[in-house]
Amino acid sequence: METRAAVSVSVDAGIDGDARGKKRGRQISILFEDDWTDAVAETGDAIDWTERRANILVTGMRSPQAEGGVFSIGGVKLEVAMETDPCEIMEGLRPGLRKAMTPGWRGGVCCTVLEGGDISIGDDVSYTD
Repeated sequence: METRAAVSVSVDAGIDGDARGKKRGRQISILFEDDWTDAVAETGDAIDWTERRANILVTGMRSPQAEGGVFSIGGVKLEVAMETDPCEIMEGLRPGLRKAMTPGWRGGVCCTVLEGGDISIGDDVSYTD
């Protein structure tokens, strides 16, 4: 996984250079730092958030646990399409992690791009339901 300080996002392709970003409900995944930290803590020592393979890490808020809300990040608007279900890869990182990620949508959310633009580390994040 490659981490970047800034990315360009489009309605048609999601994050520039991300093969999974084609126009559909799973264009961009968002992980919430507090949710990730809680899930990992239930199973042992810290695991870097990049192991989750999410596109974006948001600090200071938890998963909205609902579809249809909209995140504004930088100049980008993302609609929550669904929960990001934890997969067997998480269990491979640490036994019990997949189960620990299940409550409260701790695995994050998958989003569809409503408005493209640029996102940079440190951009303000807001959510409306």
